[in-house]
Amino acid sequence: MEIDIITVLPELLRSPFEHSIMKRAAEKGLLSVNLIDLRKYGLGPHRQVDDYQYGGGAGMVMMCEPLDRCISELKAAKTYDEVIYLTPDGIKYEQKLANRLSLSQRLLVICGHYKGIDQRIRDMHVTMEISVGDFVLSGGELAAAIVVDSIGRLIPGVLNDETSALTDSFQDDLLAPPVYTRPAEYKGMKVPDVLLSGHEAKIDQWRYDQSFVKTSEKRPDLLDR
Repeated sequence: MEIDIITVLPELLRSPFEHSIMKRAAEKGLLSVNLIDLRKYGLGPHRQVDDYQYGGGAGMVMMCEPLDRCISELKAAKTYDEVIYLTPDGIKYEQKLANRLSLSQRLLVICGHYKGIDQRIRDMHVTMEISVGDFVLSGGELAAAIVVDSIGRLIPGVLNDETSALTDSFQDDLLAPPVYTRPAEYKGMKVPDVLLSGHEAKIDQWRYDQSFVKTSEKRPDLLDR
């Protein structure tokens, strides 16, 4: 999979993709993340990419021309499954969408800044608008890191055990059950006997029951689905 990210702060995004699982995904040739510096398409000697908003009001807006030039150049060379704009008024990002996007071959992600991007870019180029939550960030870079990480770990071969991703929270609208590791007893607290039994069917049932109880207590809204 290839993911291109348009940003005015590429240095902010380098670290998340140079470590841990995302680094291994790149080394295996399973995921390529390319950071495109929008400033290279900026206008004038100062590489301007933002301007005041028509109608007045506080906050700057990312301009049409730099974004259009950048996106058009990329689209002329590549075909994208989705052109994604990260914005608070997009659809709420959830695991099912991550699953769907992980099947893509190539994605283009636009990181907004300031008061957002000129609406005409959204009308011309954007095919999907995503929000990572009901809050506002200073820019789309941190949201892009979240989206790419959640997608990348689902690509077959990225995780050492591919079943790990399938048992994550939200995969079946349930939260993950409690997990334990050695020692079997610590400060008087013991690992549940069933997990030490070696009985696979009973362990699976225990995990499902615990997931259901945990979800009903912490996120009952998931059960309504």
